Amino acid sequence: MERLERYIHEMSSPEDALMEELTRTTNQRAVHPQMLSGHIQGRFLGMLVRMLRPHRVLEIGTFTGYSALSMAAGMGAGAILDTIEADDEQEELIRSFVERSGYGDRIRLHICSALAVMPSLNETYDLVFIDGDKREYPAYYRMLMDEGRTVPLVRSGSYLIADNILWYGKVAEPEQYRDPHTMAIREFNRMVREDDRVENVVLPLRDGLNLIRVK
Repeated sequence: MERLERYIHEMSSPEDALMEELTRTTNQRAVHPQMLSGHIQGRFLGMLVRMLRPHRVLEIGTFTGYSALSMAAGMGAGAILDTIEADDEQEELIRSFVERSGYGDRIRLHICSALAVMPSLNETYDLVFIDGDKREYPAYYRMLMDEGRTVPLVRSGSYLIADNILWYGKVAEPEQYRDPHTMAIREFNRMVREDDRVENVVLPLRDGLNLIRVK
């Protein structure tokens, strides 16, 4: 850990013991442990939830559950978080930490493709955290903003947070990087910026967050 990053961690509220264990377990067992939200982003998400006080939260891309648990920790009584993970090999690990966290009554885990389950969700979400398959980001956005649904997935005043929207800096070099992930994230960012229904700001936290508010 570089000196500045170490300082940021030292000057932020520490992880609790369960989250430290989840970090260690992810590093030991996951094929791509760098996908973990981690200490600082987890604290940011938890703080944001406490500020916004959402009643319904949707997460696209659970991975091993760090971000879900971070958000659930800040949720009030009666609030529900629907979290979707396509990799069924993560289910046992996710459920074990959810059960131990004490937030099991707030978290509904869906093991399936996000694009497959989102049409069947009968909720309007106050906050959506997008961290699934980067190639599907444009499709997630179109589905979330679909105004033709009987029960809309988001409303005026809802917030969307998209992770990894800088994609290791590749999005800023379109001539050099034309792989499907980079191109999809660039398209997502363009869609958001040109959509008059929302306002947004890009934050350089970790690999970039796009913080979006539905007008």
